[in-house]
Amino acid sequence: MPTTIATIRGRVRQDLHDEDSSAYRWTDAVLDRHISRAVTEYSQYTPLEQKSVLTTTMGSRDLSIASFTSVVTIDALEWPTGQFPPRYVPFSQWQGILTMDIQNAPSGVEDVNVYWTKVHTLDASSSTIPAAHEDVIALGAAAYAALDWTSFATNRINTGGEDVWGRYKAFGESRLRDFNRAMGRIGHQGLVRMRRLYSTDAPAPRRQDRAYGP
Repeated sequence: MPTTIATIRGRVRQDLHDEDSSAYRWTDAVLDRHISRAVTEYSQYTPLEQKSVLTTTMGSRDLSIASFTSVVTIDALEWPTGQFPPRYVPFSQWQGILTMDIQNAPSGVEDVNVYWTKVHTLDASSSTIPAAHEDVIALGAAAYAALDWTSFATNRINTGGEDVWGRYKAFGESRLRDFNRAMGRIGHQGLVRMRRLYSTDAPAPRRQDRAYGP
């Protein structure tokens, strides 16, 4: 069976000891919100890699990325395509438009390969989260759920006793520390990989150097 948000929700309930369906402390909708938050946070460290083909307009250096959803980063533009080694061009990005920083604009309709990353998908029917990281998502969601409930339950009478909110607070803070450590490890693993796609004979992206006074 494919992993879905319901699968992760079940793991979160196990971690929170909230498995009595007749008396759930957290509704499915609330847990799904915390799971989505964990997925978004996770995606900042190891987003889903994408490759899309856009086409140029004669005489224009601009490319619209309006069709791209949940973008994290735009990593590289390959143009012209079909060469080996691949050629990458520097570009700038502003308000959903990529502008190729090239001297001569394309003279016709040509393909441009766009390498980019986006937020992972975890919904009712599918998941792009690697199996090895599913427990990390559940960990983060449990932390967020516990801390959110702590805030709600403070100064309220709780059936679990007056200190139940404190136990959830300690639980949530502990899980959040574990989640942040896991994100640090995942982020470090991503840095080890070569993510700079520019070939040695292609112009490097422009960098604005800042001059500092004495």
